[in-house]
Amino acid sequence: MMNTKPPTDEIHLRGLDLPARVGVPDEERAAWQNLRLDATLRLARRFEDMGDDIRMTPDYAAVAAFARSVAAERPRRLIETLAAEIAERLLSEFPLTGVTLDLRKRVLHGCDEVFVRLTRP
Repeated sequence: MMNTKPPTDEIHLRGLDLPARVGVPDEERAAWQNLRLDATLRLARRFEDMGDDIRMTPDYAAVAAFARSVAAERPRRLIETLAAEIAERLLSEFPLTGVTLDLRKRVLHGCDEVFVRLTRP
């Protein structure tokens, strides 16, 4: 019996520093902040089908640089907006079948962090 289930192999980037200007008040948005991104990248092929060929997997450094460039493009009011934009653009730029992103921000006094999580296909 042939396995027609799509691959579920994943690559995880944890704790990626993401400089961005995000916040509802103008003063908060004016200053650069260091957000943290955890990204789960769902691949179009299984690891064993890559033949130990670097060209068959997303370049981790390129994914990180790409996410940082999206974050730095312009100020945003909401981390929700930034997370959605990063997810959409990663899916269009890299050979992925889906992503899950946790985008973290230190914003509340007495709270370690606030984070949003989104999953796209």
